[in-house]
Amino acid sequence: MSVFSFGKLRGLRVLHGLALSTALTALSLSGAAHAELPAGAKAPTFSTEAALAGKVFRYDLGAALRDGPVVLYFYPAAFTQGCSLEARAFAEAIDQYKALGASVVGVSGDDIQTLQKFSVSECGGKFPVAAGTADIIKAYEVTSSRDPARSKRTSYVISPKGEIVYSHTDSNFEHHVTNTLKAVQDWKAKQPS
Repeated sequence: MSVFSFGKLRGLRVLHGLALSTALTALSLSGAAHAELPAGAKAPTFSTEAALAGKVFRYDLGAALRDGPVVLYFYPAAFTQGCSLEARAFAEAIDQYKALGASVVGVSGDDIQTLQKFSVSECGGKFPVAAGTADIIKAYEVTSSRDPARSKRTSYVISPKGEIVYSHTDSNFEHHVTNTLKAVQDWKAKQPS
């Protein structure tokens, strides 16, 4: 009787361990495709150094929101393949954002000298890229698990009231432009004429 009970108990422990492991894996995978700050959250405001067409200036999110919605996208590092392709895609779509009354700003943990070059070569001088301090990256909860000085690839659409209306985290850059454009269109369609 005691051998049977011991074997049964061991089997239950193994099953419990497998169930816990499966649940933890599912949680980590489900979190990989979602941004950290959800729609409806208040967007943290910030002011930081930025570059547009190689010129350095002070970017202020609050001031930008007074002119309309802002597409704020975080990217891991300038001049890496995915980040360069993403910047070019945003640059190609900039007229569509402007037609909707929206502006775009990219944010990374890069220094301002790197951003000056990136704003010219990859962004084509069409939108600013800003220096994401550790405080900014942390406030948006997009800190990379691999390198705390870097961010995950996350895009937000923020309404002029400072509310996040859309968020998307995906290490693949390909859907960030199309998804944020659609989110801005959807937001605009709900506004009174």
